[in-house]
Amino acid sequence: MKYQNIIFEKEGAIATLTLNRPEILNAWNIAMAEESEAALELVRKDNDIRVLIITGAGKGFSSGADLTVLGGGSIDTLKFDDGLVGQRMRGRASVVTLVVTIYNLPKPVIAAVNGVAAGAGFSIALACDVRIASEKARFSQIFVKRGLIPDSGSTFFLPRLVGMAKACELVFTGDMVDAAEAQRIGLVSRVVPHDDLMKVTRELAERIANGPPITIQLSKMALRRGSVATSVDDQVDYENLVQHMLFATEDFREGVQAFLEKRNPIFKGR
Repeated sequence: MKYQNIIFEKEGAIATLTLNRPEILNAWNIAMAEESEAALELVRKDNDIRVLIITGAGKGFSSGADLTVLGGGSIDTLKFDDGLVGQRMRGRASVVTLVVTIYNLPKPVIAAVNGVAAGAGFSIALACDVRIASEKARFSQIFVKRGLIPDSGSTFFLPRLVGMAKACELVFTGDMVDAAEAQRIGLVSRVVPHDDLMKVTRELAERIANGPPITIQLSKMALRRGSVATSVDDQVDYENLVQHMLFATEDFREGVQAFLEKRNPIFKGR
């Protein structure tokens, strides 16, 4: 696929997906969603890619849905195709399907939030595993100011990250949160100088990419399962099952041997 709304690059074990509609702060339209879905499928299939970075071109990460598209017609009824199941059955891509694809991607995904992340753009950042923010980053659940409820997974992700009370405050007001406050409430793991954002993000991505990829992917799955588990006993049993699977990998043997030889391990994903 020839990309016109995103930039997709691969360097070593790290892929970078840059939302590329900077003139409107990377607002989402169908074309950008379709291109992003295609790029994510490449990431999923390419065993050489171990980490994905998502960021935005220009001054913003993503301002959400392109309102010039939404505002141009009548939206009176909910059709089957508008729901997630309907979109997937029809092979349609949208920011809604993209959030689910990002969340379910087996490989680690890091959001490098370079500017405003609002509405569905905020949801995209929430769907990533790690969020690193530029000091210029800002976040808003702006849906309420458009007469809408949060969508694209925000009501799933946000309470799990910041707690129900803070999520309610952000959703009910649509207030803009700066990078420092985002770090304080747990939306992002760190805030860095704007000019250092991609350097710091890539350094983290390289550290993760140098780890054992099978182990990291299974760790992501275990964390996802643990976040919704209702029984610690069941989760511990799951961890033990996965652990015994990993005992059979070459990477486990390499990790032990490297420890005994007092050297850094070289993991090959086997």
